Amino acid sequence: MKKFTRKKTIVIIMIVGTFFGCNLGEEIVMVDRPDAGKANDYYTGNRPPLVAGSFIKLPVGSIKPQGWLRKQLELQADGFHGHLPEISRYLDKEGNAWLSPDGRGERGWEEEPYWLKGFSNCGYVLGNERMIKESRVWIEGALNSRQSDGWFGPSYREGGAATKLKGRTDLWPNMIMLFCLQDYYEFTGSKDKRVIDLMTGYFRYLSTIPDEDFLVGYWPRIRGGDMLYSVIWLYNRTGEDWLLDFAGKVHRNTAKWEQDVINWHNVNISQGFGEPATFYLVSKDSAHLTAADRNWQKVRDLYGQVPGGMFGGDENCRPGYTGPRQAVETCGMVEMMLSHEILMMISGDTKWADRCEDVAFNSFPASMTADLKALRYLTAPNLVQSDWHSKAPGLQNSGPMLLMDPHRHRCCQHNVGHGWPYYAEHLWAATRDNGLAALLYSASEVNATVGNGTSVTITENTHYPFEEQIEFVMSMPDQVSFPLYLRVPGWCDKPELEINGKPEKIPARQGLYILIKRIWSDGDKVSLKLNMDIRLTKWTKNKNSVSVSRGPLSYSLKIGEKYVRQGGSDKWPAWEIYPTTDWNYGLVLEGENPAAQFEFVQRSWPENNQPFVADAAPVEIMAKARKIQAWQQDSLGLVGKLQQSPVRTDEPIETVTLIPMGCARLRISSFPTVTTDSSQPPVQ
Repeated sequence: MKKFTRKKTIVIIMIVGTFFGCNLGEEIVMVDRPDAGKANDYYTGNRPPLVAGSFIKLPVGSIKPQGWLRKQLELQADGFHGHLPEISRYLDKEGNAWLSPDGRGERGWEEEPYWLKGFSNCGYVLGNERMIKESRVWIEGALNSRQSDGWFGPSYREGGAATKLKGRTDLWPNMIMLFCLQDYYEFTGSKDKRVIDLMTGYFRYLSTIPDEDFLVGYWPRIRGGDMLYSVIWLYNRTGEDWLLDFAGKVHRNTAKWEQDVINWHNVNISQGFGEPATFYLVSKDSAHLTAADRNWQKVRDLYGQVPGGMFGGDENCRPGYTGPRQAVETCGMVEMMLSHEILMMISGDTKWADRCEDVAFNSFPASMTADLKALRYLTAPNLVQSDWHSKAPGLQNSGPMLLMDPHRHRCCQHNVGHGWPYYAEHLWAATRDNGLAALLYSASEVNATVGNGTSVTITENTHYPFEEQIEFVMSMPDQVSFPLYLRVPGWCDKPELEINGKPEKIPARQGLYILIKRIWSDGDKVSLKLNMDIRLTKWTKNKNSVSVSRGPLSYSLKIGEKYVRQGGSDKWPAWEIYPTTDWNYGLVLEGENPAAQFEFVQRSWPENNQPFVADAAPVEIMAKARKIQAWQQDSLGLVGKLQQSPVRTDEPIETVTLIPMGCARLRISSFPTVTTDSSQPPVQ
């Protein structure tokens, strides 16, 4: 479909939709993104002269996740992150600069806003009064720290980790707190004007600082895209033209991500690679939009030839360390998810939703214990032992980077919390033609104003990504006409659509949106089936290893897991995880269509709604494999490096069980393939 222009794509497919004939007042077509020709009448989108953008984020609280996603949020609220003030010394209120009216304190850097960003949004999405009340303490602290010249937050504090900047020189922690204030403003119905006043005064203050003194230092310069996002957010609510000039100042003093991947720290990549696309809203230069995808492609090409949506960067990407045993920070995962969500909203391209789901389903859940009461700093696609011993230099970081521990892993410990709440807030979006779009599929309920001003509720029923079927049920006081957009993932070439039980013929294409225009009535039902086929991906740059996927889920060998207590406290223990079953298998691939030899098995849905557990995985794939006896752990306890596939072995064929990567804390997800051909050299 890429060979057509956007205009031609829509015209050609609309003819097909009309040919099949729709009901009176109904039109079903395929589009590559929503029409951006006018402004939404009910929600704040991009003001002129900004690029319109494809989607408009609904206010915090508009979307209520259900099913497994709600369960993740409930586990987070009850887990270490929802009780982090009991655990983290950085969240002690006494002597904290974030709670001081004059910004003075013994502590107060990124940890507090990192934590608050996820903690507050988890509370908002769940309607958890305990969390909302605690969040308000820190929000009020930030609001009350505003100084007469416009500054807010810590002013007289020593530098944070990995930085010599102090106080007002360090703009990085304030960038995070701005997200917290923006989300609070939306959640409270845009009524607390102190947020607007603080942000306006703060950016006015920063606009007076000479460029040579602005965004200085490592973290502020590299992550300036976060501030740029907030500047655009404020402009859309005030329309003050000087903010566009200030946006230009932020961009020109941020690291030049529009030119290349300019830093190889894994979190900096995840957080910064998309900055040019955010500035595209101001510049209207398409090169800025395409730079984000170019950056992503480069990172994946060099260090991300593995399943799971991430790349090897433990702590940094390193030449020669490109295999599936290389890991990535939990911070990197949640920041990558958020970057994908922002790019999805800006560009409308479905690939960003696909990429977000890849990380969310396959990498992120395995970074924590299934009860979300502990996390590890690093997680890899191939990881067969998760203990406290240092794995350096195999992994760049020394120390207990693989220990599931709620007390350590300072940045990830605080920052992990925004992953699931922001994901939930991006399930649905408003469109500029007063419609709604289902972007990231999950059981949920969205309430929004559409069409002529009618408030509608759409209930989404599904166990996606663990099943193919998705049902949308409409609830509204009166009939109303509005467009509904349903994303077709890039991996699905045969979606099926029904409206009120009637199958609809659609010229569905991968990576587009099904657009349904009709007069909706209370009780209307739309059923979407995203047919999932088993697919094999060969990673030619990683020894011809192979990964197995079905729909958006990639699969791992099911390895028995033994949890061993290793420190922590009785209430918040830390855990090592050791394998109890063999893991050194290579896949047997035979015939012209080797994917056909895999058997998909649907299991019962877990009663507690937590599917990301090795022994409770609701889906499995049965595969044929042979052991590779020479493939063992190295002296550090890391899984051995991959050998070139196919690997010669004379071991007998066995049937092994594959489970979704996100269910497996110990996993082999990038498999060697095997052969018994004696002409192949033996494994060294």
